[in-house]
Amino acid sequence: MVLSILVENTAGVLSRVAGLFARRGYNIDSLTVSETETTGRSRMTIVVSGEDEVLEQIHKQLAKLIEVKEIIELKPGASVCRELILVKVAVDASQRQQVIAVTDIFRAKIVDVAVDSLMIEITGNQQKLDAFISLLEGFEVKELVRTGITGLTRGNFDMLDGELE
Repeated sequence: MVLSILVENTAGVLSRVAGLFARRGYNIDSLTVSETETTGRSRMTIVVSGEDEVLEQIHKQLAKLIEVKEIIELKPGASVCRELILVKVAVDASQRQQVIAVTDIFRAKIVDVAVDSLMIEITGNQQKLDAFISLLEGFEVKELVRTGITGLTRGNFDMLDGELE
């Protein structure tokens, strides 16, 4: 389940939201937070899996927090969710073209070139990024970082009203 939570941008909000999941014994699979277009508001995108009943209770507990203004589930088809990966791959002269070819196929970008490595930036849904990483298994991945999922609802969905305009 992917939740998009609009909150007041105040100290301690992230800790209180994450604490609700921890108290219920659920791990957060992915968490991203950033300011929004509205001054004083942030958007948290949380990916969590678990039993529907427990997730429903977490949703209700989140809604009780004063700083939480809106919670919506980003459902497939009704939303766009993306993630970013930066990966540094060790390459020698004979491997460089192979890695560049894989990068081109996935419409990724090479953002740094060194004598013995390439750094690649790729954005997309989790399936695309997982497929890209699996094609790099024959190469030495020196470093890899994933941002976590972020997303918005499609079209004219108003997050504050929770319905289409």
